[in-house]
Amino acid sequence: MRDKSGEHNKGERQVDRRKTTDVWSYIQTVLAVTSWLLFLIALIMSYYAAPDKDYGVLRYYDVEIRQFWLTPLTGYLYILLWLSAVGSYLALMTDKYRSRRRSDNPHFNLMFLLAINLFWLVYILVKVH
Repeated sequence: MRDKSGEHNKGERQVDRRKTTDVWSYIQTVLAVTSWLLFLIALIMSYYAAPDKDYGVLRYYDVEIRQFWLTPLTGYLYILLWLSAVGSYLALMTDKYRSRRRSDNPHFNLMFLLAINLFWLVYILVKVH
């Protein structure tokens, strides 16, 4: 509420005029959840695409250890990471243009997901090629 000088009192809460969530909020939620799911699928795929660990037990029993990345799976992994990064970026952009209040969620999880995806993409480019 405003006092006589026209400024808001800090102790009082503002009235929330939002009646329902809009379409952009649903789109943002779908993009964020889809990006996280793609990231989890990429984690699982990276387990199978990455080179095997060289454990002493495997060397002792003469088990063959793969020292290279599997190219077909690495291509799929690369595509999944790009889709996850683009989805998180689009979710951040819809939030930027939709939210106008300081009390709105800053979505640090999407910023973290975008940063991890980009670092992982650079790592794959350096290690595989």
